Amino acid sequence: MTAPRTPRKAFGRLSLPERAIVADALRTETVGGILLLLAAVAALIWANIPALRHSYESVGDFHLGHGTLGLNLSVAHWAADGLLAVFFFVAGIELKRELVAGDLRDPRAAVLPVVAALCGMAVPALVYTLTNLTGHGSTQGWAVPTATDIAFALAVLAVIGTSLPSSLRAFLLTLAVVDDLFAILIIAIFFTDRLNFAALGGAVAGLVVFWLLLRKGVRGWYVYVPLAVLIWALMYNSGVHATIAGVAMGLMLRCTTREGEQHSPGEHIEHLVRPLSAGLAVPLFALFSAGVKISGGALGDVFTKPETLGVVLGLVVGKALGIFGGTWLTVRFTRASLSEDLAWADVFAVASLAGIGFTVSLLIGELAFAGDAVLTDEVKAAVLAGSLIAAVCATVLLKIRNAKYRRLCAEEDRDDDLDGIPDIYEQDDPAYHLRMAEIHERKAAEPRRIAAERAAAARHGLAEVPGGAGEEGDRPA
Repeated sequence: MTAPRTPRKAFGRLSLPERAIVADALRTETVGGILLLLAAVAALIWANIPALRHSYESVGDFHLGHGTLGLNLSVAHWAADGLLAVFFFVAGIELKRELVAGDLRDPRAAVLPVVAALCGMAVPALVYTLTNLTGHGSTQGWAVPTATDIAFALAVLAVIGTSLPSSLRAFLLTLAVVDDLFAILIIAIFFTDRLNFAALGGAVAGLVVFWLLLRKGVRGWYVYVPLAVLIWALMYNSGVHATIAGVAMGLMLRCTTREGEQHSPGEHIEHLVRPLSAGLAVPLFALFSAGVKISGGALGDVFTKPETLGVVLGLVVGKALGIFGGTWLTVRFTRASLSEDLAWADVFAVASLAGIGFTVSLLIGELAFAGDAVLTDEVKAAVLAGSLIAAVCATVLLKIRNAKYRRLCAEEDRDDDLDGIPDIYEQDDPAYHLRMAEIHERKAAEPRRIAAERAAAARHGLAEVPGGAGEEGDRPA
């Protein structure tokens, strides 16, 4: 007779290896997110101080590269098409690791973040489209509010000092990985208007060579970096957005360990490249993309023009409702149960935090309205406004539950036996309970010793008192 299947827990405790990987990724992304936040603030200041505004535009428009190779690009263009390829390369590795060694490997576990991410992209796109159809605006920007910026979201968490349990952080990270995948597909499918088949064929051939070198176990950055640059250049000239090259190469890396390996090649390279992506590539992109002119009239236009209002509503309302609704439906129809440590209010707070759609939203905004510089800047301002509103809403919701989050995090991190493994992962290990018994015995021994000494001293004092009293009583008054 088959035993009944144990109901799966939504947002349950991560496995110990997965917890370590997620913690390492989140540390880097948090630092990168703070740099991203600083870069965005610097861009806004630089672009809005009259004495500096011209220099901001001059630096962003300064051209570098060889025109004969089709790569005579502005600094801002290099940041968007070149540096972001590094960001998407890391996203490709993350996705590959999740698919072969992480939570997405198990179809039952993968359903929740995949459905939540899909609903979290479909609902904002629907909100944007309905807003613009109603207001007679342009539907070209439907994809702008569909992306989540994990680095910016983590920066908000770091700034407000909120302690999220590891399961919610992992959900947010996995959600962003799946979100990035679909954002990449959107860019590749909907924002490729011309194709140079010769360049595209060369890029595909370069990717085949890249894959064969990996299969043969060839090592050396001096082999792969020049090849990666060549693939990127060919992809750029093909008409397909150049960041697709980064994703493709990331997906080709092996993310499973073999005998004698402590870390897979994908994990090793991700560990090396992630700081470059989070600490340099994404902040520089933000520096040259977030510098929009802000004025009372411009801010008013954000909430009155259908294109910009659609972006704001898509990020603030669409993201929260889409992710929360997708999560609730998944739990409801897969008969999973929410972890007893969490409530649906926690899920809604994280869904609101996912409304911060900075990096990829800015990129899609540039692609969607490439022929209209004024509307491009207005959409960028809408992305900033929507992300800020989403961050404030999430901050309020998370702060309400922060005391409980701190208790959960303390419980997850507690290591009373000092063996480097949180106690919560050792509850089924008899050796752990033996170690804890020894620790408790040692702790109890000291109070017992003190109590025994005090009792002995008390008995000794009582023994001396009668004799002393008798001698005192023999003396004459």
